[in-house]
Amino acid sequence: MSDSRRHAAAVAFDAIGEAYESAFAGSVAHRASLDRLIGRLAPRSRVLDVGSGTGRPTASALAGAGHAVLGVDVSPVMVELASRRVPGASFRQADIREFPLEEESFDAVCVYFSLLQMPRAQQRSLLGRLSGALRPGGHLVLATVPLDVEEVDAVFMGQAVRVTSFGPEAFHDLAAGAGLTVEEEHATVFTPSHPGAVPEPHLFLHCRREA
Repeated sequence: MSDSRRHAAAVAFDAIGEAYESAFAGSVAHRASLDRLIGRLAPRSRVLDVGSGTGRPTASALAGAGHAVLGVDVSPVMVELASRRVPGASFRQADIREFPLEEESFDAVCVYFSLLQMPRAQQRSLLGRLSGALRPGGHLVLATVPLDVEEVDAVFMGQAVRVTSFGPEAFHDLAAGAGLTVEEEHATVFTPSHPGAVPEPHLFLHCRREA
């Protein structure tokens, strides 16, 4: 993979910056998903936030509930924003595909819309690694735009991106293939607060690692 391709997400999200938070702040479904996760976690759980963005709402909500949060994002701009916005969490600038993950080291992993710029084979490989980083019985929340598309060029908030996703049934299969049991799902439609935005489907899966 070329260096430019490897860091395409960093380029896009460096440019988008804090506008991403403003565009998606109104997602009631995202916040409800976080509430469900927080309600299932033991006190002071260790949580990995994949593609942590500006730190809000995910890392902020989890840290505010007393959990130890590590956010990983490929965008240095996003990591700088998150570090200022959520001082109660830790953030690292890294490509999660290359980030070292210790087996059974987290109580929960959050993957909110952070797989969409990876090819399907990389999504499968990464989700397997993330599942392995969960303690048995641990929680993994997985969210995507559930469309059957692969390597499609698109424009997202003014930035050129290449998008890959799965339809709803295949997205369930993705979770199952990683050794995860889907305990709950929620499908909704959300329109980002951004010029030119259109309604987009969102799918949230609450999963557990099989013991």
